[in-house]
Amino acid sequence: MPSRYACFIANFIVSIIIEIGLPRITYYFLISSPFRSLVEDYPRYLKSFELFLERSSEHQCMQDFIHNTLPDILASIGGGRSVFNVMGVGSGAGEIDLEMLAQLHLKHPHVKVDNEVVEPSNDMLHKYKVRVSTTPDLDHINFEWNKMTASEFEKHWQQKNPGEKMDFIHMIQMLYYVTDPEATVSFFRSLLHKDGKLLIILVSGESGWGKLWTTFKKQLCNTEISQCVTTGDIKTFLDTEGIPYRNYELLSQMDITECFTEGDQVGELLLDFLTEVIKFSKNAPEDLKKGVLDLLRHPDCSKEVNGRIIFNNNLGVLVVEP
Repeated sequence: MPSRYACFIANFIVSIIIEIGLPRITYYFLISSPFRSLVEDYPRYLKSFELFLERSSEHQCMQDFIHNTLPDILASIGGGRSVFNVMGVGSGAGEIDLEMLAQLHLKHPHVKVDNEVVEPSNDMLHKYKVRVSTTPDLDHINFEWNKMTASEFEKHWQQKNPGEKMDFIHMIQMLYYVTDPEATVSFFRSLLHKDGKLLIILVSGESGWGKLWTTFKKQLCNTEISQCVTTGDIKTFLDTEGIPYRNYELLSQMDITECFTEGDQVGELLLDFLTEVIKFSKNAPEDLKKGVLDLLRHPDCSKEVNGRIIFNNNLGVLVVEP
């Protein structure tokens, strides 16, 4: 089922409409990018996103990390306290949250959990609440629902709970959709107990996404909509600030073979998703289109396996210390 990207995009569009007004939204997009962003056509975005999920191993690599690596990370938190404070920032419909909470319970079976859910979408929060109501053995968890963006939550928290500390905070595939990723990391890290952990998952700087964004950032990355940020960028920030962290690379791939067949509908949707541009193959100048396709096929981004073009969709995980 769709993960967190889709709800972030939807809510960003809604926030723009609320902030600047519907009559100005077209102007907003036109001045921000030479192309129409894929988020302007939400049904097409969802269709391309579902195709991405179908063609990639992203979901599986995250599952593997949660079940095989995360438990040892969670074992070190809590300091013997009887109640753990946990926070999910951009929790979506809660599928990943509940899997991590289950692993936490396995490691600390006698601990109660206060779980702060930060999610701006009414629809996603409703789905999360339904999932909670139909999932057994959650009596040890108290859920606090915060229908807010990360920046709204920061202001809310500073007013309401300035001294409260967290044992575990996770931010999965959400730093693309904040204005200042580094400041966001700094704020949520400041909430950690001395033995707490901040978990960040983004595309890896060594992935095909990282190469694509580095090469064509000016042409493709609409920073008014999302940040072309990778774990490489966050690691550079953490290293500069002397902040300790652990780094994990999650191997993932995506079959993009049809992108190289002119007029193929699957390929066009995949290209739209990769570039975040509506009908990129039709609307991009020929030199840009050729440059993007050449890079996507280059060994820096993809490999050929049994005649298929397999894109490097690796994720990076950062476990940040207080």
